[in-house]
Amino acid sequence: MAIIKPNNNTISAITALPAGVGGKVLQVVHSNTETNITTSSTTYQNLLTADITPSSTSSKIFILTNVPCRKNGSATNNNAVGLRLRRDTTQLIQFGQYIAWNDNNTNFEQETGSFDYIDTPSSTAQITYSTQIKSMTGGEISVCHDSSAASLTLMEVAG
Repeated sequence: MAIIKPNNNTISAITALPAGVGGKVLQVVHSNTETNITTSSTTYQNLLTADITPSSTSSKIFILTNVPCRKNGSATNNNAVGLRLRRDTTQLIQFGQYIAWNDNNTNFEQETGSFDYIDTPSSTAQITYSTQIKSMTGGEISVCHDSSAASLTLMEVAG
């Protein structure tokens, strides 16, 4: 099989995608965990991380995350799970500040925090995305309880 050289360039000399390829998924990176984490910390901590190296500065990164959450404790402690998404050290979105927030009738409220986000990093360097969790009020929260799984999926989409 012969190697095709677009416009008589070597493969390593190609720095941009040909016209008409925008919107195609170029790579997928996935991270998941079933490890139960229980915390009362009001400081964000990593739950999941995934690294991706975009092939072009015009690429977009489509991010999907799902986190099973539970507020632990009494029905009157008004606790909740906070989630956020970061690119390296930059917060992209803070989501679900009151996921699994109690309704003062139930000791354990359970929900799944799910969100998607499209990032335009304008980079070809390796990027680390992280889904982070915290307790909103210092009360006890859990994620990945009862062997449920949290996931973080990154898709590079041609720009």
